[in-house]
Amino acid sequence: MKKLVSLMIIAMLMLMVTPVLADEHEETIVDIAVASDDFNTLVAALTEADLVDILEGEGPFTVFAPTDAAFEELLDELGIEAEDLLAHPQLNQVLRFHVVESLAMSGDLEDGMVIPTLEGESVVVDLSDGVKINESTVTDPDIEAANGVIHVIDKVLVPVSFDPDYEEHEEVPATGTSSVYPIAALIVVGLGSLIAGKQLLKQNK
Repeated sequence: MKKLVSLMIIAMLMLMVTPVLADEHEETIVDIAVASDDFNTLVAALTEADLVDILEGEGPFTVFAPTDAAFEELLDELGIEAEDLLAHPQLNQVLRFHVVESLAMSGDLEDGMVIPTLEGESVVVDLSDGVKINESTVTDPDIEAANGVIHVIDKVLVPVSFDPDYEEHEEVPATGTSSVYPIAALIVVGLGSLIAGKQLLKQNK
């Protein structure tokens, strides 16, 4: 009888625990970022750069997520406002530099490991003093999501290709300027003909 009661208790406990385990990682990386008070700038940047859909995808992804304080530090270094960064033509590249298209838990990282990012350039792991990704320190590792993992970092990762003063310029079509010259030539020819005609009329008179 006691054994039966024990089995029933164990079964009830398993039923109670199972839903919790099933729901543990239902949130995507984006869901976790949106729900946090530390990633307001990151969420705004992801939205502006059209990367939300990607990070809501199946994954798995590893995201090195800079806090709002990390973005503030970068803005101070660059001497710009948040609006300037969000409007920067290379914002998408900067954010992709924080994303890895595979799952990398903190226990998987090795000192000197080179990890390719979604941007194309790679980041380097340094385990000599805590966990560092390039110049940033991981302050909160292994925040698991349904489609990957987030490692919170204290500095924004900036790819080598980033230029704070970079501006996009619209290319002028090849015919945009050359068409001016034929028109000008026609005008000159027309004026010349008109003057010659007037002179001819005077001579005939």
